[in-house]
Amino acid sequence: MLKHLTTEASNPASESLDDFTTAEIVQLINSQDAGVAEAVGRQAKPIAIAIDVIADRLAKSGRLIYFGAGTSGRLGVLDAAECPPTFNSDPKQVVGLIAGGPIALTTAVEGAEDHPELAMQDLERIGLSDKDVVVGIATSGRTPYVLGGLEYAQKIGAFAIGLACNDNNELASRCDLAITPVVGPEILSGSTRMKAGTATKMVLNMLSTGAMIRQGKTFGNLMVDLRATNVKLNARARGIVEAATDLTDLEADELLKRCGGEVKTAILVFHSGHTPDEARKLLELAGGHLKQALRNAGEGDSPK
Repeated sequence: MLKHLTTEASNPASESLDDFTTAEIVQLINSQDAGVAEAVGRQAKPIAIAIDVIADRLAKSGRLIYFGAGTSGRLGVLDAAECPPTFNSDPKQVVGLIAGGPIALTTAVEGAEDHPELAMQDLERIGLSDKDVVVGIATSGRTPYVLGGLEYAQKIGAFAIGLACNDNNELASRCDLAITPVVGPEILSGSTRMKAGTATKMVLNMLSTGAMIRQGKTFGNLMVDLRATNVKLNARARGIVEAATDLTDLEADELLKRCGGEVKTAILVFHSGHTPDEARKLLELAGGHLKQALRNAGEGDSPK
């Protein structure tokens, strides 16, 4: 029953919300949001476990697949969509599914979340396998679409992660790992696009970013595997090369052009003295990890 869910409970702090001034509304929402990071922090251990599992599966040609309904589904699709431009990952490596299909991203598809078999169909359609990791997202912890998807994932051997914002939720018994940031009642009772949505976004940020770091997509805190697809990202790529090499704008631009716009290749060429093709081979031998490729180049390893 919904009335037993923390996210559906009445928040005492906002019971007179319609009498508040605008400034008081802003202050209340902000003060309530301040506790979201703490709730996510209490889930640090399962989140870290999830990142290691995801990274391991991605390294073995598996995929990370998010699925959910409504806000939960939209947040999963958003996180998946951000991975290619940020980490230059294959668009098929991190996938987001939403109950009701793409139209549900902008328009509510009534009843789509109530059918567990639809999740199974969506996962079958993308060829879910035992190499993959799925993250079923349902702030309530009871959405039929997500429950059905997790059950199907476990049946075929995919690693199933459940993400909910209520304790004692139904997802926990249908997954291999549960992540449960309990944020408490919303300012608007049941409006889980607010604190629960924020907590969900934070967790998904950690999962994808942590897994990509483990995949060698960063050099220190630099996004060396980004895909420069517009003016802003081209400028960012140049700035990253400058930060890692101390080159001028013009020099960094020339180096990037010589390396086909590949940030990691450019940095390795600068520090190792290898040609772009040799640098690419060194990176391949290092599994895409720039720091390891630099170590190998420093030790005199010759790419073959």
